Amino acid sequence: MTFTSFQFGVFVAVVFGGYYLPALRRFQVPFLVLASVFFYGFGQPELLPLLLVAVLGTYVCLVLAFENRAVWMPAGIVFNLGLLAFFKYKFLFVDSGAAQLTGAAPIDFLLRLPLPIGISFFVFHNISLLVDLTREKRTVRLRDMFLYIIFFPQLVSGPITRAAQFMPQIVPKRIGDVAFVEAAKWILVGYFFKLYVANNLNEMTSYMDFPLYETLRTQDRWLLVFLYSYQIYADFFGYSAIALGLGLLFGYRLPVNFNLPYISTSFSEFWTRWHISLSTWLRTYLYIPLGGNRHGRVRTYLNLMIVMTLGGLWHGASLSYALWGMAHGLLLVVERPFLKLLGSEAPALRVIRMGIVFFCVTMLWIFFKLPDFNHALGYLKGMFIATDAPNPPKLFTNLALLYALPVIVQHAGIGALVAGRLRRWEPYLYGGLAALAHLEAGPDSAFIYFQF
Repeated sequence: MTFTSFQFGVFVAVVFGGYYLPALRRFQVPFLVLASVFFYGFGQPELLPLLLVAVLGTYVCLVLAFENRAVWMPAGIVFNLGLLAFFKYKFLFVDSGAAQLTGAAPIDFLLRLPLPIGISFFVFHNISLLVDLTREKRTVRLRDMFLYIIFFPQLVSGPITRAAQFMPQIVPKRIGDVAFVEAAKWILVGYFFKLYVANNLNEMTSYMDFPLYETLRTQDRWLLVFLYSYQIYADFFGYSAIALGLGLLFGYRLPVNFNLPYISTSFSEFWTRWHISLSTWLRTYLYIPLGGNRHGRVRTYLNLMIVMTLGGLWHGASLSYALWGMAHGLLLVVERPFLKLLGSEAPALRVIRMGIVFFCVTMLWIFFKLPDFNHALGYLKGMFIATDAPNPPKLFTNLALLYALPVIVQHAGIGALVAGRLRRWEPYLYGGLAALAHLEAGPDSAFIYFQF
């Protein structure tokens, strides 16, 4: 799904203006719902009925669950997971290239529908709604439920907001209460990381794709893996920052989704800093219901492996995603007995631990970047065996460092420094970010890209 920067700016300006008109204050929620429907339909109008079915189906299960939670809450969860499984994993069982998938025209029509934008996120929102509200026995209006699920800043790529966090915020908003400065900072930083860092690094890391990686020298494969680690962070962090800033403009505070994950000294700490809303969702709605760490060491390890493997498959239906999640689960299991023994350590040892965690996380990104398992193995093999590429592409190391530098500097603690002793220089810093995002943005800078 793409909006040009101009279209998106006009869209936000129009919605913002109409949202805060005093005469329409009591219609704020319906107005924002309609704006979110337009936003979603801009990319896939043919799938708007599916979004309606998902929301109304969940609402029906929610209402019935207030009478019989034991039956209708699981039914609602199965309904949503069924939608997710059908659209995201259907081609594991049918050949997408066949002229006739099943021979039944209605079923073939459904099977050929494209993957709905953001389906993983609105399904997880639906499940959160069912669990949180039925536990609290708190009813909700249909329009409020629509807003929670399809609020446009978080609709297609998160962050995943729990119903218990979002629902209390659905109250009349006044323009005088908008945190304009904070919102502008988040949006500006998000655009900088998306346009300047992620888009430019993407031009280089595209050589990791098959068959382009077969032309790379061994040392270039190593360089690109680390660049991809910076790129994927900048991409995800950038979008989340934009979403958080847009949410603030409309009076809603979304959860911070990334907190300097590459300074983690353990893999468990990494998952409290990386995609925090997803990690929290998996812990709350999967790990704890499975038993968490309440049933002994073996059961705890098994639960970690299950949760992380399913977390990998949530990103896509491929063996590489499953192995990526499984490997992270194994790392969590292996380190768990030693976490209490490590305690506080010297700064040098802490740096070594940070380096180990970053290296392992970075190497596993290969399986995330290359969902085809054979391609991932082929790339990995070429990192340890010298390749004989006759005309390898020239990668500009200095330029790569220039684009990766903002991620490195951010993780070095520049934010705390600016908020403290260098606070008076803050306007100049943000001005510089805006100038770089505008002048040095990558070739995809005309578009806002939403991953799902």
